[in-house]
Amino acid sequence: MRLVMGSDHAGFELKETLARELAQAGHEVMNAGTHDARAVDYPDFAELVGTAVRDGRAERGIVICGSGVGASVAANKVRGVRAGLCHDTYSAHQGVEHDDMNVLVLGSRVIGVELAREIVRSYLGAKYTAEERHARRLAKVLAIEARMHGAAADRAKEKR
Repeated sequence: MRLVMGSDHAGFELKETLARELAQAGHEVMNAGTHDARAVDYPDFAELVGTAVRDGRAERGIVICGSGVGASVAANKVRGVRAGLCHDTYSAHQGVEHDDMNVLVLGSRVIGVELAREIVRSYLGAKYTAEERHARRLAKVLAIEARMHGAAADRAKEKR
């Protein structure tokens, strides 16, 4: 699978460990940064991961910051991204199966490396079911996104 991974400084070590292991397992892994442990801002890397997924350069993404909360909020601002903060395996696979989640967010200060490995395996092993109830709910989520992005564009036009 083509993956894109990004992190801030707090998630750097976990991202590097997981990226190396995923590449060894045969995945194509793009590293969106950060490339060292110097302090950086998580929104920059959440956006890079989100746009890579949105633009089709990666099938799925993984973003890691200290708690995962900020990166999740930021990634979900990218149109087409359905990011979920998951600290358990059930949420990781269920988010894909029911909600077509395409970006996994982890908090490196919340979970350890072994649990992160299990969560990532669960996420990558899952497939969207497209069952009627899931498709209906996803269509509603996409409609909200379309309305919100349309409203934002309208506000931007008004300011000009």
